[in-house]
Amino acid sequence: MTYCVAMKLDAGMVFASDTRTNAGVDNISRVDKMHVFAKKGDRVIVALSAGNLSITQNAINQIERAAKETPDAPNIYSVTSLYDAAELIGNTLRDVRQREGEYLRAQNIDSTASFIVGGQIAGEAPRLFLIYAEGNFIECSGEAPFFQNGEIKYGKPVIDRVISPALSLADAIKLTLVSFDSTMRSNISVGLPIDLLVYPVDSLDASGQHRIEDTDPYFRELGTLWNEGLKRAFASIPVPDGFAPKS
Repeated sequence: MTYCVAMKLDAGMVFASDTRTNAGVDNISRVDKMHVFAKKGDRVIVALSAGNLSITQNAINQIERAAKETPDAPNIYSVTSLYDAAELIGNTLRDVRQREGEYLRAQNIDSTASFIVGGQIAGEAPRLFLIYAEGNFIECSGEAPFFQNGEIKYGKPVIDRVISPALSLADAIKLTLVSFDSTMRSNISVGLPIDLLVYPVDSLDASGQHRIEDTDPYFRELGTLWNEGLKRAFASIPVPDGFAPKS
């Protein structure tokens, strides 16, 4: 399983993905699910992948190969808008699934895969898209300035209560990591390390990448503080009248 999240805020964007892949409880390994296409001063495009690993890796490899082998054709490093980048990735994902899906289904293997794609190309504002398995996509709105894919149900309630476009990047990082802590506590198929990319608006620079390992002191402290804070908040809520047992 996978958990990925991306936020588009007034101050910039935050992207994060776990790195765990497993084929049973005794076969667990790491794999990159964050893919960055960047030319400093021109573009930063981030794709977070979820679903069938062979499908998403095949799609990413085709996108990178096309940019090298046919540089004069529209590619991930030459498209002039994030919409075009999302369309390119969506079309590639659709083509890969159409080619490989029949063989995977014959072995009862799910070919479903998806991408979150966001970033900024010089000349336009940052944008964020969710690309479905069929290759179609939607763009995030100001009312809900984030997307998740993979195992979303544990982290979403946390984000829904706090997120707003005015959130600072520092608070967005904290919120993102709390959502990961909540997801990992409830689903062991999502795990560290976490790949994190922080993108300040108009920077056109992908240097803000970090990998959070299981020894990271901040992430450990965050999990402890969040757990203790929830317990204190729960204890402070009064019991509803008429429901408490009489002593």
